[in-house]
Amino acid sequence: QVELVESGGGSVQAGGSLRLSCVRSKYMWRSCMAWFRQRPGEERMGIAAVDSNWKEDYEEYVKGRFTISQDDAKNTLYLEMSNLKPEDTAMYFCAAAPFGCYLSLNRISYNYWGRGTQVTVSS
Repeated sequence: QVELVESGGGSVQAGGSLRLSCVRSKYMWRSCMAWFRQRPGEERMGIAAVDSNWKEDYEEYVKGRFTISQDDAKNTLYLEMSNLKPEDTAMYFCAAAPFGCYLSLNRISYNYWGRGTQVTVSS
C-alpha cells in the first residue's frame, strides 16, 4: 500500500502562485503520477500528469501556468502553479499508478490517492 500526503494549499489572490507537494510513503519503480482537482459539485478532473519517462501532459486550461515535477530521491511530486485564477479554486489531489502505467489524466488510471489540499484564489 502506498500513502500520499499533499501539502502547500492555501489562499492566494488572483495572479499569485503556489507550489503543491505530494509525499509518497515509498518509492514506486517506473510509476506514473498526476494531480487532479475537484470543485464543489463537480467531478474530479486530471490537470497534470508525468510518467516514468518524465513525459508530461496537461489539461488545456492549465497549460503554460502549471508545471508538474518530481524528485524521486525525496519521493515527492510537485505542482508549481502561477498566474492563478479564481476558477482554479478547488481541492487538489495527487495520485499514483504503479509499474505498467501509462501517461493519463483519467482518474481510473490511478490506484492510489491522497486526501487533498485546498486551494482558494480570490479575485
